[in-house]
Amino acid sequence: MPYIENRIVHDADAHTMELPNWFDDYADKNIQKAFRERFSGNKGLAQTYFENIDENHQTSAYQEKNEEELMIRKNYDALGSFNSKDRSEALDLLGVQSQLVFPTSPNVWLESLEHGDDIDMLYSVAEATNRAQIDFCSDDKRLLPVTYIPLANIDRSIEIAKLAIQSGSSALLIPWACPKNHSTSHIGFEPIWSMAEESGIPILFHVGSADFVLPKAHSLNGMPKVKDFHGGEENFRSISYMAISSGPMQALSLLILDGVLERHPHLKFGVIELGSVWVPGFMKQLDSAFEAFSRHEERLQGLSLKPSEYINRQVRVTPYPTEPTGWVIKEAGSDIFMFSSDYPHVEGGRNPLARFEKSIEGISHEAQDKFFRLNFESLMGSGLK
Repeated sequence: MPYIENRIVHDADAHTMELPNWFDDYADKNIQKAFRERFSGNKGLAQTYFENIDENHQTSAYQEKNEEELMIRKNYDALGSFNSKDRSEALDLLGVQSQLVFPTSPNVWLESLEHGDDIDMLYSVAEATNRAQIDFCSDDKRLLPVTYIPLANIDRSIEIAKLAIQSGSSALLIPWACPKNHSTSHIGFEPIWSMAEESGIPILFHVGSADFVLPKAHSLNGMPKVKDFHGGEENFRSISYMAISSGPMQALSLLILDGVLERHPHLKFGVIELGSVWVPGFMKQLDSAFEAFSRHEERLQGLSLKPSEYINRQVRVTPYPTEPTGWVIKEAGSDIFMFSSDYPHVEGGRNPLARFEKSIEGISHEAQDKFFRLNFESLMGSGLK
């Protein structure tokens, strides 16, 4: 019996859990070595944890509990977390029609490289990550690969985006933080927006290292360090959650007010695993900025819609299961928000469906169908195979 029954549901957020040898078939020796080194002491796992892990997942003792423990096993212990054939079984048991598949560890690594000085390493890691994601999803059309497009170098970004689309990417993931030397809305990125729009696939933002948006001294409070969900790497804590909305708000403000969504009316943007309670107020603030500054700013005079109307038309957002999703939908509208499981991450919880269903009790069946199905289909366009 699948976890989700009697609904057509798409999953807007899921992940691969990369083993230390993840890049062995996709990258050169330097990247393989660098990726392995990232597993040394920063995951809260014993050094022997990854020995024979794939074989352990194939034992009868593990497989006989695949259905029973589908939503209990998390991260590397989850069914199909790193094995693509097992992932197909996981989708059968989840009961979703399709699933966007993001990287996990490479997201954090790429975010760090994006703001470093080794541009060659950044683009090499991105290319290897993209090959691995597309390969992982290649045998099951329900698995929709997300590829990472760095923004640090405009010309190289255009080339990697072109390659990702040609290779079968279902969505392009870009960093929400501005590159060091130019804006996310820089006019040089027009070819990327055009390629994605013409291909009918979305541009996505996703949480990476949640503490990236905080000042370095935020945890120096004289008290013991607060543990996160994962034991160290992603650093997602209550303070991280309170700051996390600044990233997508910054990126969307640039893209909307600088006219990217105006020039590309069929291009969709997804904001994934970055929360949702900020959206209603953000829409009001955008419109207030437009009202206050449109008389003096020529760029705003070129917009044919109110800024909030671009959100409704072109932006889709995944709430966390612990957020008041019903309230968010009532305040911001039913065309924006989407279901996600965050499979197999701990943050998704053991029963995200029940949490979301409880939160949206009382909203119309039409609005519920948008949340579980139609808004995702609107986001994905041709990227939904």
